[in-house]
Amino acid sequence: MQNAPKGLRLQIGVFGKRNAGKSSILNVLARQKVSIVSDTPGTTTDPVEKAMEMLPLGPVLFIDTAGLDDCGELGLMRIERSRKMIERTDLALIVSPQGRWDSLEENLLTEFLARKTPVIVVFNKSDLGEPPAELVARLDREKVPHVTLSAAEKTGFEALRQKIIELAPEDFLSASRMLGDLLHPGECCVLVTPIDLEAPKGRMILPQVQAIRDTLDSNAYCLVVKENALASALANLKTDPELVVTDSQAFAAVSALTPQHIKLTSFSILMARLKGDLATCAAGAAAIDRLKPGSRVLIAEACSHHPIGEDIGTVKIPAWLRKKAGGELDITHVQGHDFPRDPSGYELVIHCGACTFNRREVLSRMEFCRAKEVPFTNYGVAIAHCVGILERALRPFPGVYEAYRKQKET
Repeated sequence: MQNAPKGLRLQIGVFGKRNAGKSSILNVLARQKVSIVSDTPGTTTDPVEKAMEMLPLGPVLFIDTAGLDDCGELGLMRIERSRKMIERTDLALIVSPQGRWDSLEENLLTEFLARKTPVIVVFNKSDLGEPPAELVARLDREKVPHVTLSAAEKTGFEALRQKIIELAPEDFLSASRMLGDLLHPGECCVLVTPIDLEAPKGRMILPQVQAIRDTLDSNAYCLVVKENALASALANLKTDPELVVTDSQAFAAVSALTPQHIKLTSFSILMARLKGDLATCAAGAAAIDRLKPGSRVLIAEACSHHPIGEDIGTVKIPAWLRKKAGGELDITHVQGHDFPRDPSGYELVIHCGACTFNRREVLSRMEFCRAKEVPFTNYGVAIAHCVGILERALRPFPGVYEAYRKQKET
């Protein structure tokens, strides 16, 4: 479990002013010195992440952020990096030293409540002063959870741990299935997994591993093949598989080899459902047909790898889009957490499967686009649309498939 991917961990962000004791709280929770602690304001300059086990929740990721009251040119850059952490936070801790509460803490609380992000107000440094009674009463009236503790004396932390467990989002405790809900016990699925130059040496890429695990968790079984062995694998099976899942780059070839009565989709489309909203991605793919030479497109990747050869995001997808548009496009690429909060001006946003992100960050990005009426889709959905098999690739998901068919008819 120590090697659980970051995107599968409950991400707990710690926010507040400089010198509020955020780093000290993280160190006590982690039971080790993860962050540097000093009386000098602004000691934490970049978000610090600590992956750990927190029973009974399992794998969590604590994010210690820089003080949001930082100043100066560098301070503003630190604030911006810290604010980006809000977009991926599943559960927020707002740290208030000695009960000091002003517009900064109030604005943080308002933003998290508006995002429907579970939040706990942490009154730190209780050894130096208690929070104002009227503030505590107001939080109680508004049903905002709060705890009082002292990081210096290491008191009050059991109450904080209990609050974190109580407020863990239900969709984390009852995690969505990647493909297990598409299979009954004893059924077979075929996973088509091309091994390209960018695959980690000696390993499989994360969505492939997750698909195998989820199949086993469902008491089903899978046959894993490369694309050049699919035809013989299907011929050798005594009964047809319930589902074929392919790498999106091989969609066209795999679709041609897979009989029409067998359901087909891709790892990336499964990730669109797991990490975001598949219906939104399916609707967004329609914008590909409206692209014309010069259209602005944003292509976003969660991981910051160095492209090699025929890279999917920088080479293959742009080529498909140019062919659809009939000319050159104005394409911008972003990686990691460098996603614009205001995507205005783009006619389409295409996101990778986001296997290294948590669902909240992907949903935040989708919301940025929805607010500016910018279509959003993902790699697998976009590729399926470009090669003309999106309707088939959505067929395993009845609700999404029917909505997509209805949208096409209108």
